[in-house]
Amino acid sequence: MKYAVYIGLLLIVVPVQTTFLDVVSVVDVRPDLCLVTAVLMGLALGRFEGLLVGLGLGLVQDFFSAGVLGLNLVTKGVSGLLAGVAGRYVAPTTMVTAFVVMFGLSVISGLVFLLSGRGGETALEALYGLWSVLLPQAIYDAVVAAVVYLLVGSHLHKLETPEEVGARIGV
Repeated sequence: MKYAVYIGLLLIVVPVQTTFLDVVSVVDVRPDLCLVTAVLMGLALGRFEGLLVGLGLGLVQDFFSAGVLGLNLVTKGVSGLLAGVAGRYVAPTTMVTAFVVMFGLSVISGLVFLLSGRGGETALEALYGLWSVLLPQAIYDAVVAAVVYLLVGSHLHKLETPEEVGARIGV
């Protein structure tokens, strides 16, 4: 059942990310639904699930983007993994946790993209990118993650078996 959900996410999230998000852009900033999905899956289901979903979404996103091949794969996979670690060892998953973890991982992911795309930019231009794109993007991602967790967070835990729940909470 859960792997069917993961395949469904791969088939739905990336096309929505690339086609429909212009409608919800605020000052040309759009949420990164692939990153949000990987982080929420990691928070709700654990490290392995977050890594798996993040790698899958990142790979599919890399195929459809004109950026550095593999960058989405790595950032989404590592973000899902780190969210799983945070969900298991740092704090119980709540809407606030989803917001804070998503904000932090979005900033890190944005920094990776900002630094990887720095060709002939000056430090001032990079700093402008940080304030004009990266931080608004992180805030938007965090708000979307918190709202989505509020709406579907309780349903995400239903994808786990009792053994997975016990392993996640350390029993």
